[in-house]
Amino acid sequence: MYMGIDVGGTKTLVAVLDETGQLGQVVKFPTADNYQQFLEDLRAQAATLETKKFEAGAAGVAGIIDRANNVLVSCGNLPWRNETIQADLEAIFGCSFVIENDAKAGGLAEAMNVIDDFKHVLFVTIGTGIGITYIADGVIDTAMGDRGGRGMMIEYQDKVQSWEDFASGTAIVKRYGKRASEITDPAIWAEISQAFSLGILELVGLVPADVVIIGGGVGSHFDRFGTLLEAELKQHQTDFFKIPPLRPAAHPEHAVVYGCYYLIKQSHGKTA
Repeated sequence: MYMGIDVGGTKTLVAVLDETGQLGQVVKFPTADNYQQFLEDLRAQAATLETKKFEAGAAGVAGIIDRANNVLVSCGNLPWRNETIQADLEAIFGCSFVIENDAKAGGLAEAMNVIDDFKHVLFVTIGTGIGITYIADGVIDTAMGDRGGRGMMIEYQDKVQSWEDFASGTAIVKRYGKRASEITDPAIWAEISQAFSLGILELVGLVPADVVIIGGGVGSHFDRFGTLLEAELKQHQTDFFKIPPLRPAAHPEHAVVYGCYYLIKQSHGKTA
């Protein structure tokens, strides 16, 4: 059995996965601001699992990863800094762990889900923040970095600002006073889609994507904005600048833990 952990800025999801990647027992708990408290909470949750022994584990963490040293440099809106998260998880679960940025783990799962049809996948997860992943032939391109939409500076409403500051779920709440799940007005979704499109256009110009997959909490409402976003993007298409097809994430809630399964398989030199 394998252990997959999705460490988000507000909640952590712990999932048991079998040898074929099937999801078993899942537990969820709030992510503590204090890192040591988070570890204590995780130990308590681990004790509730029916499975106690794991062959290997992986964690997708909402932050910047020092992959050479397996250290979490920073963690989104949490005050965690330079935490030895790989060693800490290995101590709790008694098995080897792989650590990756959560958007990259989620993107890997979504890319593997469509690999028979699309070899080059751009994954954009829109939630509290914006995460970005590019996967080519089932391999994460870590050169894209872990800052996501926070690291993309774009002109919007006559002001140069980070894409995350005007297109994330947090930005939507600030601007409209509603969460994405509460918005049904097509006119509002058209405005939001225009904000989404600015960052996606930048990314499509950078990587040769065959498809763009939209995930995350906001992305789970793709049925409300997908057609609007595609139309917005197609306005900029030319003979030399093609817009890839758009797709909603297959597993908007569990993409990261499914990605953990593929990370484990890859780190063990196996095929999933």
